[in-house]
Amino acid sequence: MITGSEILLDSFIAEGVDTIFGYPGGQIMPVYDKLVDYTDRLRHILVRHEQGAIHAAQGYARVSGRPGVVMVTSGPGATNVITGIADAMADSTPVIVVAAQVSTALLGTDAFQETDFIGLTTPITKWCYQIRRPEDVAWAVARAFHIATTGRPGPIVLDLTRDAQVGIAEAGHKKCDFIRSYVPRPKPSAENIVKAAEMINAAEKPFVVYGQGVILSGAEKELAEFLNKGCIPAGTTLLGLSALPSNFPHFKGMVGMHGNIATNVLTQECDLLISVGMRFDDRVTGKTSTYASQAKVIHIDIDASEIGKNVPVDLGIVGDAKDVLTQLLPLVQKRDRSEWETTADMYGDLEKHKVIEPEVFPESGRIKMGEVVNKVAEVSGGKAVIVTDVGQNQMIGARYSRFAQSRSMITSGGLGTMGFGLPAAFGAKVGAPERTVCLFVGDGGIQMTIQELGTVMQEHTGIKIILLNNNWLGNVRMWQELFFDQRYSSTRMLNPEYSFIASAYGLKYRFVEQREELDDAVREMLFDDSAFLLEVHVEEMGMVFPMVPPGKSVNEIMLNGTDWFEYGE
Repeated sequence: MITGSEILLDSFIAEGVDTIFGYPGGQIMPVYDKLVDYTDRLRHILVRHEQGAIHAAQGYARVSGRPGVVMVTSGPGATNVITGIADAMADSTPVIVVAAQVSTALLGTDAFQETDFIGLTTPITKWCYQIRRPEDVAWAVARAFHIATTGRPGPIVLDLTRDAQVGIAEAGHKKCDFIRSYVPRPKPSAENIVKAAEMINAAEKPFVVYGQGVILSGAEKELAEFLNKGCIPAGTTLLGLSALPSNFPHFKGMVGMHGNIATNVLTQECDLLISVGMRFDDRVTGKTSTYASQAKVIHIDIDASEIGKNVPVDLGIVGDAKDVLTQLLPLVQKRDRSEWETTADMYGDLEKHKVIEPEVFPESGRIKMGEVVNKVAEVSGGKAVIVTDVGQNQMIGARYSRFAQSRSMITSGGLGTMGFGLPAAFGAKVGAPERTVCLFVGDGGIQMTIQELGTVMQEHTGIKIILLNNNWLGNVRMWQELFFDQRYSSTRMLNPEYSFIASAYGLKYRFVEQREELDDAVREMLFDDSAFLLEVHVEEMGMVFPMVPPGKSVNEIMLNGTDWFEYGE
């Protein structure tokens, strides 16, 4: 017979947890008291703000494939993780949040630091549950891990009352592998698999758009074999980046608003669009009424609610991406579609000369974001885990990074959370300590969670922070320039002296303003095992192109501030 707090920690260990990101407080103190006896089995990382805990857990989960665990107190401790929970829900990230709650007798009395956390998080979690008895702790934890990690992953909230923490119950944890009416891995329809193969074999110009579902299902190998066998070009969503190596022969780049010209045009020129593990987000589709309207559409997704939700489909297959591709492979005919791929390469060459080379190899002026990201990719050999914040740094980081292995791109996609980058990079390094972790962040985003440099300092975590400083909220400023008549409302930033901040937190630091210094600075950063802040003063009025403006079709592409590319003209 042990306390509910001990049952909780024993259950974590039984589920394979090695790290907890958290912050103690009044109502969670019974668990933290027992945690002292578990330091040889559980690593607790003290963040500087609860939002840092949830984003760190997300980074940990995304790079490792294991659920991230967060532990916070009630009231403000709990509400401070809500943004990260919503972010995890949008991006299908498995995290378990244990938030303390007041005693059962005080529920509903507006007691000190009481909030209706279940009510607040029900819409943004895969499952949430209030634990009121110590007898229910092990059951709830087992169920939470099963739900979070199976099917389409997502965040779980356990609201742990003080009664459940201090009460006594029988020890013992039994893993959960079945919940009635919950079918996390639906069996794909054999009939639809055959229909899909027939449609693929008959297509002359098929095109695949894949997303993070490929990574979550571990279907990278199957996807590569599928593309090779059918000689089919492919593009990825933002969160699907790194599922295929950047030099994979059929990989043509990213799709969507700041995607590559080739992938967006192929979407509008293909006769069959095959979607694998993605949800047709509006940043991918642009104007939905014209999106791939000439093509038949096959949509493969584990979540039945996504099929047909945003884009009409001719054939939907509900199933895990790995299962579906494995069953499709024997039925797909080996084809030579090299002429179709040549079309893609032609558009790729157009972008290379019109956009990429001027961004990566500018002849004069301030350093561009693209050349910084390109230099990091060049020196790291594409082997680093790339973490981004949100904004121009995110889009440039996605466009010009290179990837050699899966689970190497970590960013806030669906929610677009500024401040995500720094704690997520820290969590990624904890989840994959053997890998180099590079964070691209803007001067706006880093200041939203800059206190987490204290966590980096305390844990001696050697992340590489590349601060792309342009003294603006760059992405908002860019939209103001393009769509709001250059009315720059509240986007100019007066920044602190980052060298002082780096020194205060014990980070190695270097400032780069001259192009000639960039290569040496990047090499110094990457070849040092310590935490490093590289501040690069980039052009202040920089833009991110190509761009499909909001409300436009994905083939209506801005190449720069004046020139457009429109397929068919």
